[in-house]
Amino acid sequence: MLETIRNKRQTILVGVVLTIALSGLIAAGFSGRIGHLLTESENRDSGPQVHWPGSKPADSRPASLMSTPVQSAGAQFDLVRNLVAGGGDNSAGGAFQLTGSAGQAAAGPQMTGGQFTLTSGFWQAESEPAPTPTPTPTPTPTPSPGPSPSPTATPTPAPTATPTPAPTATPTPAPTATPTPAPTATPTPAPTASPTPTPGPSPTATPTPTPAPSPTPTPTPPPAAQSAVQFDSANYSVAEDCTTVAVTVNRVGDTSAPATVNYFTSDVTASARKDYNTALGTLRFAAGETSKTFAVLINEDSYVEGDETFSVNLIDPSGTTLGGPAIATVTINDDAAEPVANPIDDQQSYVCQHYHDFLNRQPDAPGLQFWTNQITACGGDLQCIEAMRVNVSASFFLSIEFQDTGYLIERIYKAAYGDATSTSTFPATHQLLVPVVRLNEFLADTREIGEGVIVGQANWEQQIENNKQAFTSGFVTRSRFTEAFPASMAPAQFVDQLNQNAGNPLSSSERDQLVTDLASGTKSRAQVLRAIAEDLDLKSAEVNRAFVLMQYFGYLRRNPNDPQDSDYTGYDFWLTKLNQFGGNYINAEMVRAFITSIEYRQRFGP
Repeated sequence: MLETIRNKRQTILVGVVLTIALSGLIAAGFSGRIGHLLTESENRDSGPQVHWPGSKPADSRPASLMSTPVQSAGAQFDLVRNLVAGGGDNSAGGAFQLTGSAGQAAAGPQMTGGQFTLTSGFWQAESEPAPTPTPTPTPTPTPSPGPSPSPTATPTPAPTATPTPAPTATPTPAPTATPTPAPTATPTPAPTASPTPTPGPSPTATPTPTPAPSPTPTPTPPPAAQSAVQFDSANYSVAEDCTTVAVTVNRVGDTSAPATVNYFTSDVTASARKDYNTALGTLRFAAGETSKTFAVLINEDSYVEGDETFSVNLIDPSGTTLGGPAIATVTINDDAAEPVANPIDDQQSYVCQHYHDFLNRQPDAPGLQFWTNQITACGGDLQCIEAMRVNVSASFFLSIEFQDTGYLIERIYKAAYGDATSTSTFPATHQLLVPVVRLNEFLADTREIGEGVIVGQANWEQQIENNKQAFTSGFVTRSRFTEAFPASMAPAQFVDQLNQNAGNPLSSSERDQLVTDLASGTKSRAQVLRAIAEDLDLKSAEVNRAFVLMQYFGYLRRNPNDPQDSDYTGYDFWLTKLNQFGGNYINAEMVRAFITSIEYRQRFGP
């Protein structure tokens, strides 16, 4: 028993001796390593090296990762902040390399956690405070409008209509010609613009501090208030009648610069061919202008259908953004009691609808009365009534107002882009050249060029002249036009291309004069385009094609190849017949056929 205890004591003693010896060896090795480092340190330049901007530091790391040397007080040599990266198998990058686990993540007076502990004279807390990081200012978010949907052309519903009846070969006897006097028009009162609400103060952006040596940050001036356009109401209502509803768009925020926005209508439960007329256009705000109003035309019908709605939409803002609401709903309140007869058989409703369909406006009172009286003067003579309805209808196409608005638009498109090609099966399948302008283009541009024009009212000539200048100046900057006529095109090429598209209406002297005027700057591109579109030879050559086209655009509110048609066969039939009768629409029976067609009459009632 005693022998066993003695053996255990000897074993413990041997372990203690070995431990002391091993510790001595480790201490000796570490002391030698430090001595080596001290010798190396004495041979190096004392103090930190200074590098001038643009010079290459000895450290190969990027400048953004280097630190300023800091003297470790009480140490026997200098340490830099990046000397030891933290505990691990290997720490390098300073003035010496330490192998093994000898340090924690942060420097301090005592370093522990490895195989040994270093105390005093080696580490200390950094004497230099860490620089305060410069905050990155957060920009105030600017609301971005959602993508604006491009306006989809309203599909024209195919009515349950029978094809336009082909007239009998025997021409209708021409009624006694009644001269069409120009109406003595008086100014139509402009709709009172809805009060423009004063925009509330825009929220002041939180100042973003700019780092400065002074502890007080310098605030950044807040950005200017952003401009936005929006409807003055999300909902409008109007009684069903041959009338109009005014829609107002307000601009709020910064209005110091010009801005534009497009608008269009789209069906919900109401139909653009029956209940209202499609409205398309551009609102142009001058600097400082805060409100614009446009009209949407509402039609009378005898259908018992309840209240119906359509929407008006703002898209494509320029110089501004879309605010809210950018979509508004218009409700057409149905008549409490619908008329038994088709409203188009009422002479005043008939005339009112022609103002909507051909002049894109509500009738002025004298004009409405004059044209209505042309028909009611027939009394009960049905043959006279029929003849006068035809004459009154045709008079809207032949009127000065339409010739200088709608018909001019058709000729501008022809001079700019020539003709389109389509198919006809009359009398057999073949290709034919047709007007290039389409219904929605025509409606938008006719509305713009005819804005505020009522022939016979004071200053109407100056108003339409101003409109023509503004419209053609904008037309030649459209992308479609500039792609067809790049700015690099020589004056002679520009004039010749327009003349060719228009069917060569210019004489040699007219052509040469336009080339000279354009080259010298006497005329602009817009003025040259207008000069060709208003050329009398083009106006005479194009009149029958435009007259037939307007039967579709005006009466049927569709393109000639829209349903219920699928090509230009109907257009080709009527153009051929009108040409056969030398443009005499009475003998060709064209107008009578359209105004008595099922498709036209069903726009307004059964």
